[in-house]
Amino acid sequence: MEKILISHTTGNENTRNIVYGLQRKDLLHSFIVSIAVYKDALYYRLFNLKQLGIFKKRVLPSALKQYTVIYPFKELGRQLSNKYKLKSLVRSENAIFSTYSESRYIDNKTCRYLEKHSKEIDIVYCYEDIALKTFLKAKQLHKYTIYDLPTGHWRYLRSLLAEEREANPEWFVTISGFEDSDIKLANKDKEIEMADIIFVASSFTRKSLSLYPGMLPPVFVVPYGFPSVNEKRNYSLLERAKIKLLYVGKLSQAKGMSYLFDALEGLDEFYELTIVGGGNIDECDALKSAISKYHYQPPIPHDKVLELMSESDIFIFPSLFDGFGLVITEAMSQGTPVITTDRTCGPDIITDGEDGWIVKAADSIEIRRLLDRLKTKKDEIIRVGKNARETARKRPWEVYQDEIVKIICDIKERK
Repeated sequence: MEKILISHTTGNENTRNIVYGLQRKDLLHSFIVSIAVYKDALYYRLFNLKQLGIFKKRVLPSALKQYTVIYPFKELGRQLSNKYKLKSLVRSENAIFSTYSESRYIDNKTCRYLEKHSKEIDIVYCYEDIALKTFLKAKQLHKYTIYDLPTGHWRYLRSLLAEEREANPEWFVTISGFEDSDIKLANKDKEIEMADIIFVASSFTRKSLSLYPGMLPPVFVVPYGFPSVNEKRNYSLLERAKIKLLYVGKLSQAKGMSYLFDALEGLDEFYELTIVGGGNIDECDALKSAISKYHYQPPIPHDKVLELMSESDIFIFPSLFDGFGLVITEAMSQGTPVITTDRTCGPDIITDGEDGWIVKAADSIEIRRLLDRLKTKKDEIIRVGKNARETARKRPWEVYQDEIVKIICDIKERK
C-alpha cells in the first residue's frame, strides 16, 4: 500500500478532509501542519483563553494524532502579531511572520522530513507556495508529486483584476496580489512544472491555468464538499417587508464589492444588506462610505456565520476572482440561496435558477436585473433556498474525500 505525505500551513477545511480521506483508506503516512489541536490533549484547555481561541478551529480527530507533525513557531508568531497589530512583522512578503514566510518555513520542514522518511513515503501532496523545496527533493528521490491549487493562477488573476485599475481606481487599493515579488511568482510556476498531477476545486481555477506558459500535467476539477445541512431552517421571508441580503468575505474589490453596492442603489425599500468581513476600510474612502449605508460587522466566529446565513434570505457573493468560495457551499447548506458569479465555484455546483443564481462577474447591471426581479418573487427565493439545501445534502465532505482518493489510486494503478 503506497503512503502519502501531505503538508499545509494551517490545515484548512478542504485539506483536513483530504487527510481524513487518506487516513480512512490507509494511504496516509503523515500530515505536516503548523498547529493541530486534539480535544484529549493536555494543552487543549489553553485554547479557552481568548488570545488563543482562534486555534480551536484546528481541532482534528484523535485518530489523526499519530500521523500529524506540527511546526507551530511561525503560525503562533503570525497570529499574535495580527492580534496585537504588529504590522511590521507580517505585512511584507519577507517579514518574519508573514504568510509567505510561514509557507517557506513549512516547505523547508517538509523537505527535511521527506528526506528523513523517504523509504516510507511514495507520494507527496503539496499546496501552492509550500511545494517548491519539497517537490525538488521529491523529484530527486523519484517520488510522485501532487499539486493542489486552491486559487486561480497568478497570471490570470493579474490579467482580470488589472482591469479594475481603470474601471474602479478608487477601489483598487483593496486588491492584493499585485505586490508579489518576481521570485515568488517564478517559484509558483516552478511548483507547477514539477507536479505530476494538479487538483483544483473549480472549472474557473482550471481555466486560469490556461495562461501558464509551460506544459501542464493532468488537471482534475474536484469541487469541495458541503457542510452538514441545517434541518431546522425556518423560512420567514413571507412575514417580512424586506428581503435580507448577506455578504460574508474579505472587503476587497476582488470580491466585486463595488458592483454589489452599485446594484443595490435605490433598492432600500425591498432589501436590507448585512456585510461581514475585514479589509482595508480606513485606506479606501469608497469602501468606508459604502458600508456605512448598510449593516456592517467585523469578522465573527464560524458558527455565528452559519447562524447568520440561516437567518438571511439570499447570500450574495459577486466575486471577480475566486478559486472556489467556501461561503457559497456554507450558505447553501443552511438553505440560503446564493447569487454568485461565473468566476467562482458557482457554475460547478449551482444550476442557475434552480438552486441558486449565476451572474456575469464585474457587471452590476446584471446583478441589478436579478434583484429587481426577485424583489417581488419571495416564493421563488424560498423554493431556490430549499433546493440549495438539497444540493448540499447530496455532496457532503465525504464525497470530496472519496473522489480525491479515487483519482490518486486510479492514476497510480495506470502508472
